[in-house]
Amino acid sequence: MSKERNFTQIKKPKNLNTLYGLPAKSYTDEKFWKKECDTVFNNNWLFVGFVHELKKPGDVVPISIADKPILLIKNNDNIITAFHNVCSHRCLKLINERQNVGKIIRCPYHAWSYDLEGKLKAAPHVGGKNQHKPKGFNFLDHGLKPIRIHVWHDWIFINLNGKAKKFEDYAKPLIKRFNDIDLSKLRYVATLDFGKINTNWKFIIENFIEPYHVQFVHKTTTNQPLKDHYIIVDGICNGSGVDVKKEDNKNENALSVSSKYLSLFPNFIIGTYFPNQVGVYLNIPISPGVTFQKRIIYTTDNKDMNKKEINVIKKIWWKVHKEDHEMCERLQEGRYSPASNDGGLLSPVWEKGVQAFQKLIIENIMKYSKSIKR
Repeated sequence: MSKERNFTQIKKPKNLNTLYGLPAKSYTDEKFWKKECDTVFNNNWLFVGFVHELKKPGDVVPISIADKPILLIKNNDNIITAFHNVCSHRCLKLINERQNVGKIIRCPYHAWSYDLEGKLKAAPHVGGKNQHKPKGFNFLDHGLKPIRIHVWHDWIFINLNGKAKKFEDYAKPLIKRFNDIDLSKLRYVATLDFGKINTNWKFIIENFIEPYHVQFVHKTTTNQPLKDHYIIVDGICNGSGVDVKKEDNKNENALSVSSKYLSLFPNFIIGTYFPNQVGVYLNIPISPGVTFQKRIIYTTDNKDMNKKEINVIKKIWWKVHKEDHEMCERLQEGRYSPASNDGGLLSPVWEKGVQAFQKLIIENIMKYSKSIKR
């Protein structure tokens, strides 16, 4: 049996009510992580950032995701593009922090310089003293390496291998669920930057899309009875929803409104909350046991909120997410025990979305393994 299969082989259920999850090493093993980087993150549309964070030409945002340095750039036409964040000369990482570079991206090592379109504009003395453009050296051949990109509203996606479906087709199972919301009226409200969370990225997604934990983990911060929830499983879109019989959007201490919690494989998650709130989460996988997370809060009615209203929203969501993060970190710690080798159990009702998400992981990994054997 191959190592890939050892990591993705889910224990066979004894009956329909005894379902097992992914083996523990799928969350802890470095080799499995490398396989995820080569497949899950390489072949699909990966969520990497927010449009509103690149405000003017020359703004650049470096991202490290799936062990790869990526650079988002806003060019002179106010278009956001993506490149590998690597100089064409010695392959040095070009940009270390978010900034505005003006009109030129200059490598700090040997001053090779690129414009905002990624074109090489200068290679000082590359052919010898004062030989800046030696014969046969074509600048057009040595620009930054571009990455396929798509912008959907305020959200930036990349496809590293360039072979995924058109984004509109890829994301159709998710997009069709927003027919009742005009996303063009999204208005930024606030940012919750959680930084690094000591857990595997899959636990972040799995926790978000299952409602089973809500009444236990969030018993003081939410009022969304489990019996009012329903499960959403639709291809690469998995999640849950809740229809609260009595909406209470004035409650400052607990979430007491109808909501949807949706994911787009692999790492995009979005929540909608009655009557006019949307939350989108940037989940950046850093390593098998570390994930970076940031949440942006929006309104959907094109109206501003006052400072007090914003602080109330930020306070309740910060508390909710810290409750989730504690559970996710403890899930990660539990995976280092031999008692977790078989993956633990899944509810056949409330964790159908988790099961579907895990199957997508398996399909991506196994498809890669088969292609290597050919």
